[in-house]
Amino acid sequence: MSMHERKTIDLEQGWEFMQKGITKLKNILEGLPESQFSSEDYMMLYTTIYNMCTQKPPHDYSQQLYDKYRESFEEYITSMVLPSLRVKHDEFMLRELVKRWLNHKVMVRWLSRFFHYLDRYFITRRSLPPLNEVGLTCFRDLVYQEVKDKVKDAVISLIDREREGEQIDRALLKNVLDIFVEIGLGNMECYENDFEAHLLKDTAAYYSRKASNWILEDSCPDYMLKKVQHELLYVNASQLLEKEHSGCHGLLRDDKVDDLSRMYRLFCRIQRGLDPVSQIFKQHVTIEGTALVKQAEDSASNKKAEKRDVVGLQEQVFVRKVIELHDKYLAYVNDCFQNHSLFHKALKEAFEVFCNKGVAGSSSAELLATFCDNILKKGGSEKLSDEAIEETLEKVVKLLAYISDKDLFAEFYRKKLARRLLFDKSANDDHERSILTKLKQQCGGQFTSKMEGMVTDLTLARENQSGFEDYLNSNAHANPGIDLTVTVLTTGFWPSYKSFDLNLPVEMVKCVEVFREFYQTKTKHRKLTWIYSLGTCNINAKFEHKTIELIVTTYQAAALLLFNASDRLSYSEIMTQLNLTDDDVIRLLHSLSCAKYKILNKEPNTKTISSTDVFEFNNKFNDKMRRIKIPLPPVDEKKKVIEDVDKDRRYAIDASIVRIMKSRKVLGHQQLVMECVEQLGRMFKPDFKAIKKRIEDLITRDYLERDKDNPNIFRYLA
Repeated sequence: MSMHERKTIDLEQGWEFMQKGITKLKNILEGLPESQFSSEDYMMLYTTIYNMCTQKPPHDYSQQLYDKYRESFEEYITSMVLPSLRVKHDEFMLRELVKRWLNHKVMVRWLSRFFHYLDRYFITRRSLPPLNEVGLTCFRDLVYQEVKDKVKDAVISLIDREREGEQIDRALLKNVLDIFVEIGLGNMECYENDFEAHLLKDTAAYYSRKASNWILEDSCPDYMLKKVQHELLYVNASQLLEKEHSGCHGLLRDDKVDDLSRMYRLFCRIQRGLDPVSQIFKQHVTIEGTALVKQAEDSASNKKAEKRDVVGLQEQVFVRKVIELHDKYLAYVNDCFQNHSLFHKALKEAFEVFCNKGVAGSSSAELLATFCDNILKKGGSEKLSDEAIEETLEKVVKLLAYISDKDLFAEFYRKKLARRLLFDKSANDDHERSILTKLKQQCGGQFTSKMEGMVTDLTLARENQSGFEDYLNSNAHANPGIDLTVTVLTTGFWPSYKSFDLNLPVEMVKCVEVFREFYQTKTKHRKLTWIYSLGTCNINAKFEHKTIELIVTTYQAAALLLFNASDRLSYSEIMTQLNLTDDDVIRLLHSLSCAKYKILNKEPNTKTISSTDVFEFNNKFNDKMRRIKIPLPPVDEKKKVIEDVDKDRRYAIDASIVRIMKSRKVLGHQQLVMECVEQLGRMFKPDFKAIKKRIEDLITRDYLERDKDNPNIFRYLA
C-alpha cells in the first residue's frame, strides 16, 4: 500500500495564508475588533511554515520565508509605528514609544512561534541571526535610530524638571530607560553612548549653572555644604584615603569602626568612590593575613628542636587566629560597609591570597583538616562546649571556600576521620554528621559522599558484630576461644591501606576462618580483604613478677606470639616468619625493644634496629600498671595522601577533557585548557602543564587526535 503523498504548497499560496494570520496579529496589536488566536489557528500557521520548509527542492521556501519574516516587521513599522511616533512630542512621544516597543515585543514573540521551524533547522544550519534577534533588530534600525535623540532630550528634560521640584511620571522614565538597555540585545553600548554620556554632561552643566546662582544667592556656609561633596571628596579622594595616620589604612589599623562607617557613607555618594576604599581594605586584610602566616612560620621553625606536638600546637593557634581575623573583617563588611558586594569580593580575594600559603611544610588544606580533627577527637587540645564546636566548625567550612586545593583537604580529612571512627576516637557522632552536612552545602554532595559512607559503614559494622556474636552463641563448635571484633568496611568509601599477607599466629588464623564462615552465611558475592595494620589486640604477658595485659597492634601481637615457641629470634627470622617489609619490622621491633616499654631485650643494646640484631623475651619486665598500651610509631601519611590526590586529579582532568571534547567534538588547545580549568576550579586549581600532559596521554590512548593541518586543534574520537 503506497503512502498518500503530501500536496506541494507554492510560495504565493502559502504566503497568502500566512499574511492573513499576520494581519490578524497586527489588528489585535492596534486594538481593532478581532478574535484571539485559537490553538487551531496557531497550529495551522505553524504547520504551513513547516510544510513549506520541508518540501523537496525547488519547493523548499526556507530562505524566502526567512526574508518575508523580516519584511513583515519592516512593513508594519513603516506603515503604522513610525507615523504614530512622528506626530507626537515630548512626554506624549515617550508614552507612544513605550506602547509601540511593548507591542513590537509581543509581535516578535508570536511571529517567531509561527516561524519556529526556521529557527530549529534552517537558521542553525546557515548560522543566520535567530528570529527573535531579527525582529528586535528591525525596531532598532528603523525606529530607535530615528527617534533616539528626541527621546534622550525628552528624558533629560523630565529629569531636569524633577530636579527643580516638579512631580514627574517615574514609571514612564523607567520604561523608556529600559528600552535603551534592551535595544542593545545584551550589550549596554546603546544605553551608555546614546543616553548616559549625555545625561552626565547635562548634569555637570546643570550643577554648574546652579553653582553660579548659589554663589550669588547663598551664604558662605550654605554654599560650602552644597559644594563640599564634590570639592572635598571627589577632587581630593585619593589624597584623603592615603593620609598616613588618619587615612583608610590608619582607620583599619586602629579599628576606628565609626569613622570607617562614615567614610563608607560619604564615598558611596561619589561615582566609583568605593573602588579605592575596597582596594585599600583588600590590601590591609592581605597584609594582616600574610603577617599571621609569617608569624606561624617563625614560631614553627623556632620549635623544630622541641617536640613535634608543640609545632602542631603552633599550627592550631595559626588556624584559630585566621578564624578570628575572618570574624573581625566580616563584621566590618556587614556593619561598616553595609554588606556591599565590593567589600565581600575584596575580603574573598584577600583571604584567597594568604589562605593558600603553607606553614612549616604543611599546606593550608592539611592545617584545616588537622584543626577539625583536634576539635572532633577525644582528648583534643581544644576544650569547647557543644555550641562553640558547632560555631567553630561553621567558620572552618567558610575558610575552606578560600582554599583552592579542596580535594587535598577532603583526602586529609578522610584519613583523620577514618582514624577517629576506627579507633573510637570520635568525641561526638552528632558533630561528625554536622560538619559533613556543612561541607555538603559548601562543596556539593560528591565532596562528602565517601565520608558519609564511612560513618554509615560504622553503624552497619556494629550491627554486623552483633550478628557475629549471635552466630557464635548458637554455634558453640565455631567459637575460636578468643574474643573477636571485626569491622567490615566498604572499600570505595575508605582511604586505601596497605594489605600485606601477614603470617598470622595459629591462634588468630582460627578467628579469621570462623568470621569468614559467618560472613558467607550472609553473602557469597563479596570478598573480604583483611587490613591487619589497623587491628589491635589485648594479650596477657606472663612476666616473672606478674601478668600484665598489653594493648598492642596486630603486627606487634604477631611478633610477640613468636616468642611463645622460641626464646631467642634474630631480625631475619622474625621478618621471615611474619612476612612483613623491612620498614614495618623495624617499626614494630623498635616499639617493643627500644621505646618506653622494653618487652623484648635486644642484642646489641642500642637505640636503633639493624638486620643483625637478636631479640629475646624480657622476663624481668615490670610496671606498676596491670594494663599498658604500647604505641606503634605512626607512619607519616602526608606523602601518600598527596600521591593519592595527584592520582585522583589525573583521573579528574582526563574525565573533564573527555566530557568537554565529547560535547564540542573539535576544539583549540587554549580553549580546551580554559574550559578544563573552569570545570575543575571548584575542587582544585589544575596546573596547565598537567592538563597538557593528560591531553598527550589521551591522544596516545585514542580518545583524541590532533588536526592534520593545525596541531593546536584536537578532535574527539568516538
